[in-house]
Amino acid sequence: MNNFSYTKASNVDQAISQLDADIRNKIVAGGTNITDLLKYFITKADKLVDINAIKEHNSILRLDNGGVRIGALHTNADTAYDPIIEGRYPLLSKAILAGASAQIRNMATNGGNLMQRTRCYYFYDINTPCNKRDPGSGCSAITGYNRIHAILGQSKNCIAVFPSDMCVALSALNATINISGSHGERVVDFSDFHRLPGDTPNIDNNLKHGEVITSIDLPEKGFEKNYSYLKLRDRSSYSFALVSVATGFDIENGIIKDVRIALGGVAHKPWRVPEAEDFLKGKEPTQEIITEAANIILKGAMGYQHNSFKIILAKRAIIRNCIMALDPESQRPGAKPSL
Repeated sequence: MNNFSYTKASNVDQAISQLDADIRNKIVAGGTNITDLLKYFITKADKLVDINAIKEHNSILRLDNGGVRIGALHTNADTAYDPIIEGRYPLLSKAILAGASAQIRNMATNGGNLMQRTRCYYFYDINTPCNKRDPGSGCSAITGYNRIHAILGQSKNCIAVFPSDMCVALSALNATINISGSHGERVVDFSDFHRLPGDTPNIDNNLKHGEVITSIDLPEKGFEKNYSYLKLRDRSSYSFALVSVATGFDIENGIIKDVRIALGGVAHKPWRVPEAEDFLKGKEPTQEIITEAANIILKGAMGYQHNSFKIILAKRAIIRNCIMALDPESQRPGAKPSL
């Protein structure tokens, strides 16, 4: 690990000023990802700014518009088990609890979850070319062992995937992100925060240097009656998704009034296709209709030598998860989803 200085900030303005103009100065909160990045020489920091003492962003608050504000410094575990989140946004609670391990969830913060980086093998191996780690060096995964890699939204420069479970649910919930910086505050739609790789796979998101995520806002609608989060992976715990799906339905008199479907483990960011959601609105939620929507979501999907199976896996996961969302009781252990 490279040498760095360490400082603490007691408020957001202090954190921003301590980051100053040096792009190698980094924020640290739970430290569950950045510690690894530093330890394995994937990133470097001249200074770490510890923001854990900023108490005003370590809570969950009800908003006047009926929504909820989640502090960026609230831990994943405290968020998942909060009665407001469990009751009104069970999709988010379920997604968080599918991620990492209990120990990591106890340390990891909500803001840090948004900022985590890919777990691509080649990104973590500094002896191999990786455009995300070393722009212009090439992408080893394209011709290498690419079983966990992207099937949607990839580019010739990068086929890495974004690893978060929490963010898949936040995408489905149409969350917004509150950001503070030296030039003031701004609000970013969740769908606009993370980036596809394109020609700049080294840039994961649209947070600017010197900015700090302060909170995440959830709208009033939480799909608490019809929801499901499905994570397909190699192990039942402490494993990243091969494919994950977050689904929320608003059903009235047997007709889909509103629907959100977001995928994880398949792209450089949580993957949503509004066209598929619009297709489902106004229809009965039959397996045939859901299958057509799955085809729309996966239009243009492309696999590689070791991950082509993810295309059919994703299609089946979408169908299964949507059916599960129609009957949340089907998510209990041993239950079989059915229409």
